[in-house]
Amino acid sequence: MRRDAIYPACRAKIPRMPDFLQINTAAPTREEAERIAAVLVERRLAACVQIVGPAQSIYRWQGVVERAAEWLCLIKTTSDQFAAVERAIRELHSYECPEIVATPIFAGGAGYLKWLEEQIRPG
Repeated sequence: MRRDAIYPACRAKIPRMPDFLQINTAAPTREEAERIAAVLVERRLAACVQIVGPAQSIYRWQGVVERAAEWLCLIKTTSDQFAAVERAIRELHSYECPEIVATPIFAGGAGYLKWLEEQIRPG
């Protein structure tokens, strides 16, 4: 859903720009998180990937409650790039079923959003 459909006031405050997303994934090691981040930025699929961790995850997998230290990747991109980001994560990730969750960015600093868009656009 577009941000102006939920928050009509955003349309008046933010110039016409692509819809922006933050996509989250979690990797089992810092090295894997850094590799995913580097590839996404190098391919211009993401403007920025912040790596946070380790974070303690508790989840059910194949009927068993698991605990794991993971590194979170917070990926800043546009909605147009979601499918390509998802493909790249699946290509690079060691998990059988990696977390790939997108959250819309409804508003942000105009300068930051302009920068984000410029980093994703082919050079």
